[in-house]
Amino acid sequence: MSVDASKVPQITLSTGQKIPCIGMGTFGSDRFTAEEVSNAVAGAIRIGYRMFDCASCYGNEDQIGEVFTNAFNEGAVKREELFIMTKVWNDMHRKVEEAAKKSIADLKCDYIDLYFIHWPFPNYHAPGCDVDSRNPDSKPFSVAEFMDTYRQIEALVDKGLVKNIGISNMTIPKLEQVIDQFRIKPVACELELHPCFQQQELFDYLVAHNIQPIGFMPLGSPQRPERDMLAEDIADMQVPEFKAIAEAHGVHPAIIALKWAVQRGQIPIPFSIHEMEYTSNLESTVTEPLTDEEMAKIATLEKNNRLVKGQVFLWPGATDWHDLWDENGTITDCPDAK
Repeated sequence: MSVDASKVPQITLSTGQKIPCIGMGTFGSDRFTAEEVSNAVAGAIRIGYRMFDCASCYGNEDQIGEVFTNAFNEGAVKREELFIMTKVWNDMHRKVEEAAKKSIADLKCDYIDLYFIHWPFPNYHAPGCDVDSRNPDSKPFSVAEFMDTYRQIEALVDKGLVKNIGISNMTIPKLEQVIDQFRIKPVACELELHPCFQQQELFDYLVAHNIQPIGFMPLGSPQRPERDMLAEDIADMQVPEFKAIAEAHGVHPAIIALKWAVQRGQIPIPFSIHEMEYTSNLESTVTEPLTDEEMAKIATLEKNNRLVKGQVFLWPGATDWHDLWDENGTITDCPDAK
């Protein structure tokens, strides 16, 4: 079973470029091997996916690159038909060109369609660390340091290595500090978005500035790393009102979450290694839409249910993970905020 890629609805970026309304994530390194993830990417290309969200820190770009090469060589898809996204990791903020060139070499893709600053600060943590791990070299957000990293990506656009620039895990206070400093404007922002964490204010801010929201963890990520799980977390797919909508459509709640995301205007990037699941995820974009009433009902399910807290990125002196997200409207400990 497959989906005609040309039938998948498209989103128009601020540049006028059209891209698919759904992509496939590739973060599974906490639970799945690089081989399992790359096999899923191969299957996803086969059944109609054309957008893939990668990152150097996921530890699987070289295996995914082999999949892309095979797909190109077999004529399954052309390079220009794929929209490949990846990100500069926190420990390479001062060496962005080196990081981008490595991702391009690993992914074997000649250029990156959309290159993100993965986190807005250079706070590194070891792969697979536990939630209490802290790096003594971590620092709070700095406007100057962020813009230095951003300027390096702008230079990569000038060189043709990167087509578009993205930001990720930002907040409105952080964006307010930098929004007028970009020479080449970001076309997209990746942020956590799912029915019980809709981030409406940030969503609206991005849309108002022609920055496309791309939602990670669109299903509430029941398979997220254990370090990100707390007892008070809400399982989106188990909320009664949400399950009722799924039952009315005769589908799994995951399909409703993806329909909601696409109809709301964000690009979801779900991940699964199971062909039945990633096929159903793509099919959700070409089957029966949600009604206005169902969309309105889901809008009432906001529960401020942030699942990626980011504790491992805290700097010495920070109180807790809330300091990362500027919840009081100011950037915590920022040395050069205006």
